[in-house]
Amino acid sequence: MELARVSGTVVATQKNEGLAGHKLLVVDLLKVGGESTGTNLVALDTVGAGFGETVIVVRGSSARQAEGMTTVPVDASIVGIVDSIEVGGEIKYNKSEDE
Repeated sequence: MELARVSGTVVATQKNEGLAGHKLLVVDLLKVGGESTGTNLVALDTVGAGFGETVIVVRGSSARQAEGMTTVPVDASIVGIVDSIEVGGEIKYNKSEDE
């Protein structure tokens, strides 16, 4: 699992029929402290994430198992929206401070 921030959307009118009705989002992978790693991905949204939210992304075979996607060609899926991150007793991220 990796942390990421939603930075955009992808619109594809022609796509695998298994992807119909699913939102594709551009995410920027993050370090634990919230800094960007400089890597961007397109991920299938399975949880209703929105622009600017910090999310949990899974890739590879884990992405295909998210929300019944076993027959859909997916390499990255958003499986959670992060409320807070604590490392070593220090709060690194708190969603309520972003609102």
